[in-house]
Amino acid sequence: MSLFRAENLSVRFGGIRAVDSVTFDVRRGEVFSIIGPNGAGKTTIFNLISRIYNSTEGKLTFDEHDITRIPPHRIAGLGIARTFQNIELFANASLLQNLLIGRHCHAATGILAQMGFLPSARRDELRHREKAEDVIAFLGLERYRDTLIANLPYGVRKVVELGRALCTEPKLLLLDEPSSGLNVEETEGMGFWIEDIKKDLGITVIMVEHDMSLVNQVSDRVMALNYGKVLSMGSPREVQSDPEVIRAYLGGEVEV
Repeated sequence: MSLFRAENLSVRFGGIRAVDSVTFDVRRGEVFSIIGPNGAGKTTIFNLISRIYNSTEGKLTFDEHDITRIPPHRIAGLGIARTFQNIELFANASLLQNLLIGRHCHAATGILAQMGFLPSARRDELRHREKAEDVIAFLGLERYRDTLIANLPYGVRKVVELGRALCTEPKLLLLDEPSSGLNVEETEGMGFWIEDIKKDLGITVIMVEHDMSLVNQVSDRVMALNYGKVLSMGSPREVQSDPEVIRAYLGGEVEV
């Protein structure tokens, strides 16, 4: 059963059609990867799902709800979380504080209760901290709990950003090039986290990625794009052996 579906999704920027009539569905509990050369429209699709951009045409359906025109600030509350290719963390806040930011969409008390730190606000704070601690334990980040983000290695920051997204308790997790800037060992570790997020937490994942070793490691299905259009869709092996994908993305020559 599909958790997410894009139908005839298109967006234009001036005379450029960045995404051109793209249709795909993402099944519950799978890792669905989007690949393609730079400028293919991969991150643009993420921005459409996140509601940062409005589509020119098409429809977005998440958990049987039409989200095509839902305001961006409601997306996290619906159960969609996202990481970014360039890390977007608060450098002068601790790891725990950054994770607690991910709990904002689950705040159950009003501003007055929070300002007065009333019993309801204290209970809410305790619930959020327990969830953040669960995520810290899941990702093995205990030693860094109170460390400022500015003092953490780049690879750990990538995991922290993943943790902040998990703190929103998503049904659908969008990972924008999670291996960007990581070495081989760190990329392999990221793959293990993605597998555990799928198997242990039951979270559905859509991933944009250039590293084909990571794509092969974690993906159930892959969609290849070029110039905003779908070139191929299927298993990692099927997509990588498609002549059009080889020509457009993998840099090989196709025999005629």
